[in-house]
Amino acid sequence: MQLYLLCGSQCMHAFVSRNIFPSNLVSAAFQSYATSYKLMKKNGTDGITNITVEKVPFGTDQDGMNILGLVVFAIVFGVALRKLGEEGEILIKFFNAFNEATMVLVSWIMWYAPIGIMFLVAGKIVEMEDVASLFASLGKYIACCLIGHAIHGILVLPGIYFIITRKNPYTFLWGIFTALATAFGTSSSSAALPLMMKCVEEKNGISKHISRFILPIGATVNMDGAALFQCVAAVFIAQLNNVSLNFIQVITILVTATASSVGAAGIPAGGVLTLAIILEAIGLPTSDISLILAVDWLVDRTCTVLNVEGDAFGAGILQFFVDRDAKRKGAELSEVRLEAAPESSPLISKRSDAQKSGSGEKESSM
Repeated sequence: MQLYLLCGSQCMHAFVSRNIFPSNLVSAAFQSYATSYKLMKKNGTDGITNITVEKVPFGTDQDGMNILGLVVFAIVFGVALRKLGEEGEILIKFFNAFNEATMVLVSWIMWYAPIGIMFLVAGKIVEMEDVASLFASLGKYIACCLIGHAIHGILVLPGIYFIITRKNPYTFLWGIFTALATAFGTSSSSAALPLMMKCVEEKNGISKHISRFILPIGATVNMDGAALFQCVAAVFIAQLNNVSLNFIQVITILVTATASSVGAAGIPAGGVLTLAIILEAIGLPTSDISLILAVDWLVDRTCTVLNVEGDAFGAGILQFFVDRDAKRKGAELSEVRLEAAPESSPLISKRSDAQKSGSGEKESSM
């Protein structure tokens, strides 16, 4: 048993390490490293009897994108471009323009998405032997996503805010209620961004230099709602295809969902686009995303609310640290002023007495 646990931990370490640091970026776009097993016979002492069969792990390349390695390389390459300064701005502008052009293409595709989704879902329903079980599974999937988002948005995020600031988090939430409603209606964190800035500045007392720095970054980077949804969706698709996920695949889902959600666009159904990356990383069929798209109109709205709420709490926590540092510096400055105040000395007192007596004599002489 200990041997199997040791082999499993070593295989997981090799799997993650080799995929995080690919040896060839071109091959990483088509192949990924995986751990496979082969059976080896081992003879006994006499060479005839007591033959045992051992399951020996070995590394091999399999078809499928190495998403984990590509995401890590993209992050490191982006940091390197930022370090170059003006020399790296040209390439950064190129990638930004490429991303904007891709978003325009996606917006065009989204106009025809309802028709395509209708036929994809219809084809998937025809393939299913038990349609009732499919709809029951979809209902459980929606309930799991909504309950998970509710726990994270009502308990976890307010709890973190309360532990750090010792303030009522639900009063803070009431101040951004209009922005949360807009996020739920538009299903876009980018569309709710201007109203979110107005709410946190006017109702929650967040300074402009904090809100206008944190909230735009959070609208692009902070996608905790999308990360939760993608993990649940990946497990749902695995169960739908009767695929049992092992520990390594679960870790891959967690790491890939966290990394890919950072780059998800703040548009409706932005998380579904990155879900294909996770399914490709663990070897699940991407065609089943059509079922997710059929009910994504509801789940994506709660994802957006959770993303916007996390951005607002982040701005509130940063404002708390700024105010605390300002009070500390103000207290230190007042102490320095008190310490720098001139103390009474005999020379000063004698000089002041002499000046008073001299002025008194002048007045008497006059």
